[in-house]
Amino acid sequence: MMPIIGYMHSPYREKFGIPRQPNLVQIESYIEMVEPYNDILAFEGIDDFSHLWLLWQFHENKQNDRGQNQTPKFRAQVRPPRLGGNQKIGVFATRSMYRPSPIGLSVVRFLRVEKHGKVIRLYVTGSDLLHGTPILDIKPYIQYSDAIEGSISGYAQDEPIRKDVIWAETASLQQKQLLNQAILDKKILDELEQVLSLDPRPAYQEDAERVYGMRFANLNIRFTVDEKNVTVVSVEQSTII
Repeated sequence: MMPIIGYMHSPYREKFGIPRQPNLVQIESYIEMVEPYNDILAFEGIDDFSHLWLLWQFHENKQNDRGQNQTPKFRAQVRPPRLGGNQKIGVFATRSMYRPSPIGLSVVRFLRVEKHGKVIRLYVTGSDLLHGTPILDIKPYIQYSDAIEGSISGYAQDEPIRKDVIWAETASLQQKQLLNQAILDKKILDELEQVLSLDPRPAYQEDAERVYGMRFANLNIRFTVDEKNVTVVSVEQSTII
C-alpha cells in the first residue's frame, strides 16, 4: 500500500462540477501535509519549478451499503463524457476514475509553500481534485520532456467549448447579499463562473428545463443550461461544511 503524504483542500465539495481535466479552471487550492512528510526540507528547491505533477487517489469511486469504500469491479470499457456518454472505449484509452488502480495524475501550477508551526501547506492552481483527496506523491514538471511537441490527444485534442454564465434576477440579488455579508468574495465568484462555464452536466443530459444543483466551496448553487448559456437561478450559503 502506498503511503498518503497529504490531503487536498479545494472548493470542490462533491464530484459533480469538478472540471474533467486539470487547468481548465484556475482555482487556488492547497495540500496539507501529514507526518512525517510535513518537513520543510522536503520542499527545498521546489521554487525553481512553475508546475508540479500530483499523484492522488480516487477515494470516492464506490461505496458499499455500509458506506465503506470498496474496490470497484474492473471495467474494460467505459463511456467518456467527452464522447457524449454514449460511446464505449477501452479504459486504458481514457482518464476514467474506474481503473484497476484508483490513481489519478494531474499537472498544476505551483504557487508557494507555507509553514505555520508543524503545518506545511503546498498551494497550487488548476487542480481538478475533490476536497479531501489523498495525495500520494508530488513531482516537478519537466518542460523539455513532459511537454511533447506535436502530440495527438485523440478525441480530446481540443479544449471544451465554454458557455456564457448569466445570473437570473433572484440569484443576482442573492449574490450581492452574500458579497455584502462576506460569505462570498470576488475570487470565489470568479472561480464558480469558470466552473459553470464548462457545463458541469453529464454529457448525456441535455434538458434545458431541468434545474441542477451543485455545492462549491461554502455555497449551494442551482442552475439551468441551454445551448449557449448557463443561468444561475439561486445561490445560497451551504449548511454543510
